[in-house]
Amino acid sequence: MANITRTFDVLTNAEENFNREVALSVKRNGKWENFSTNDYRKNVDAFSLGLLAMGYKKGDKIATVTNNRPEWNFIDFGMSQIGCVHVGIYPTISDKEYLHILSHSDSRILIVSSKEIYDKLLPIYEKTPNLEEIYSIDKIDGVKNWQEIADLGKSKDKELRKTLISRRDDVQPEDLLTILYTSGTTGLSKGVMLSHNNVVSNLKLAIKVVTYLNPGDRALSFLPLSHVLERVGNYLWQAMGLTLYYAESLETIGDNMREIKVNIFITVPRVFEKVYDKIINKGRELSTIKKMLFFWAVRVGDKYDPNPKNRSSFYNFKLAIANKLIFSKWREALGGELKGVISGGAALQPRLARIFWAANIIVQEGYGLTETSPLISATMPSYPGVRFGSVGLVPDELDVMIAEDGEILEKGPNLMMGYYKDPEKTKEAIDKDGWFHTGDIGTLDEHRMLTITDRKKEIFKLSGGKYVAPQQVENQLKESQFIEQLIVVGENEKFTSALIVPDFEFLHNWCTIHKVAFRDNDDLIKKPKIIARFQVEVDKLNPELDHVAQIKEFRLVADTWTPDNGMLSPTQKLKRKVVINNYRNILDEIYKK
Repeated sequence: MANITRTFDVLTNAEENFNREVALSVKRNGKWENFSTNDYRKNVDAFSLGLLAMGYKKGDKIATVTNNRPEWNFIDFGMSQIGCVHVGIYPTISDKEYLHILSHSDSRILIVSSKEIYDKLLPIYEKTPNLEEIYSIDKIDGVKNWQEIADLGKSKDKELRKTLISRRDDVQPEDLLTILYTSGTTGLSKGVMLSHNNVVSNLKLAIKVVTYLNPGDRALSFLPLSHVLERVGNYLWQAMGLTLYYAESLETIGDNMREIKVNIFITVPRVFEKVYDKIINKGRELSTIKKMLFFWAVRVGDKYDPNPKNRSSFYNFKLAIANKLIFSKWREALGGELKGVISGGAALQPRLARIFWAANIIVQEGYGLTETSPLISATMPSYPGVRFGSVGLVPDELDVMIAEDGEILEKGPNLMMGYYKDPEKTKEAIDKDGWFHTGDIGTLDEHRMLTITDRKKEIFKLSGGKYVAPQQVENQLKESQFIEQLIVVGENEKFTSALIVPDFEFLHNWCTIHKVAFRDNDDLIKKPKIIARFQVEVDKLNPELDHVAQIKEFRLVADTWTPDNGMLSPTQKLKRKVVINNYRNILDEIYKK
């Protein structure tokens, strides 16, 4: 690993240490398509040579909007090894954001993966004067293909090979690698500038977090590679000699896991919650005795303590039975060889982490931001580096401090170069002493274990002057199987209230058992029996909360919140202002305005 100082050194490291027949693989049209380490190198160099032939210089920007696929790696390393800058953009943002990012980033060309994205972005491309050309990865009639750049590179290999070598040697660890636009939950996104060193330093920290992985293990990738966590994970798996598989789609993740017998994957809590819910719903369909055994195992798992000293021999005996009879089937459903899961991007319910640890699947929660490349802390693979509800251990290589108002501040080699073309916002984020202000409120204990309590900007004040931290309340309420999503509100109001999206799959099953008839979900959420059942869930939690944070009123809503309808950011974070504005009439009714 010492020889990796720039991201594209990961490929050189693979050639020297992990040269294999299947380095990258993707499921397309129902079958796995494999690329060897040698194929990888040929594609990367061909793309670099093509860009050189087209006159691309160090610092030139290239934008991509693509799903996860091996070509992303060829394009990424192909541009970065000649000093070009990768502007990776989410495939699920608004036209307004696309226009802002493509023009603000000074990108010279845009590369898209599919006809669907091409059709969506063509009108925006035409409004963006700095963009010289649009290319696609899939073959589309009448559209330039990325392969044309690679083919041009192959034809110029002899005359430009020395230039490629000198350009590669010229790229320094401190050079700009990428501009990633933070989705944010308000306003237009900011362009985070990360250097090779920012990302590589983080990569070297992350290796210490996944010590249970071995060369030849299999990683599945499905979070967008425009997400800094998935991108650094993508580099990390390759640096460790894992084979990297790209899922066919979000819908096929479960099938793909089983096909490749996955050992590791990165996810956001929202996806993880759905995997768990699917398993629990399967348990409900079992016959009476099997169902009793299933939920007995769940109760055993819910009491799991990562500290072996806190687990009695009787508990360990019960856990062994639960693992043999029930949890072994969970592991089988996830491919049978899953070692660990990395969760990031938002807070993970402690209950989920606890039960999967009980089932012999290491669940590690990481914390960080795009600005920190991203890792600031992570759960370790064994006790004492595991505490449910904490986001893990801060490595010694990073400095973390809690400010007087509780905000988490960070310094280290992973900290961004700044926001692109925005020195004012950079000054706001990084103070004169070099501390980055994360915007998160938290605590750091004497063992350097970090716990997040809320977003600084999301804490609100009731009209009586008391503060409420909504995320804490939301995370606790989401542990209810009845609740899929919710938002806790009450800024400048007399009391705290909530809007709740039920888990309709679970609720429909409950209605069948309890003989509740309904036309559709809109009809269902108005039924007094349903509202009363949700009141039971709220009443369970309220005594555990500070008086001011207790939910005095709530309303059920039938829409699921997604990035497509603008309620969530591309990284699945709640866009509070958008949600509140969308349900203004319901909130006005709660607060009798």
